Amino acid sequence: MRRVGRGLPDKLTDVKSILITGGSRGIGAATARLAVRHGCAVCINYRQRRESADSLVRELESAGGRAIAIRADIAVEAEVSALFEACDRAFGTLTALVNNAGILEPQMRVDGMAMDRLHRVFATNVYGAFACAREAVKRMSTRYGGGGGTIVNVSSVASGLGSPGEYVDYAASKGALDTLTIGLAREVADEGIRVNAVRAGVIYTEMHASGGEPGRVDRVKGSVPMKRGGTPEEVAEAIWWLLSDRSSYTTGSFIDVSGGRS
Repeated sequence: MRRVGRGLPDKLTDVKSILITGGSRGIGAATARLAVRHGCAVCINYRQRRESADSLVRELESAGGRAIAIRADIAVEAEVSALFEACDRAFGTLTALVNNAGILEPQMRVDGMAMDRLHRVFATNVYGAFACAREAVKRMSTRYGGGGGTIVNVSSVASGLGSPGEYVDYAASKGALDTLTIGLAREVADEGIRVNAVRAGVIYTEMHASGGEPGRVDRVKGSVPMKRGGTPEEVAEAIWWLLSDRSSYTTGSFIDVSGGRS
């Protein structure tokens, strides 16, 4: 575990604190920037991209925000627990979680997928999201003495499309995340916690390079009714609305940010 933050006190009070997993780049970084503009303290979780995370923290601090970067692999349960404890020490009571971390393996048909690939994808995209949601609930729920909060899961329209010939495993993991959203939302609705999800479409992020095709968005954008790819900032705006009090009567719901592709 590692903490970053110039001149950051041990604990901040009277400020909303948000943990964003996979927050060093793409949608996570765009959400962090937006949250800071709204006066929130942000815990940016990363697994490998320490330089990107540190750079983002410096950017947010230069803009007058409060931010820390914490390394943790959310596929490892002990590291998830340590991640949340580090956020507790930095900012006090957690009020929001953005379950954004996710991985993508190279494009492949199902008949070529080995079990270890499936374990990797589900360990991060599903098990890690469950573990983070569990830790958030323990801090936010009135059942445990918390003051409530919000959870936003970053899913994908792939959960409904299936991603044949490319990422059926990734699509299946996002389908599980959708089910988590619905079930958990109903489970904790009367405990002060709202749980929703944003399903992103083809977005210009570095994630496509992980699948072996950095230019994938430009290749498939013709299948999008709006005929273009989306930006991380457009997804972040939807995430923020679900985090904010403007969506105070919304839980167990989904916003598709996909240019009409579904």
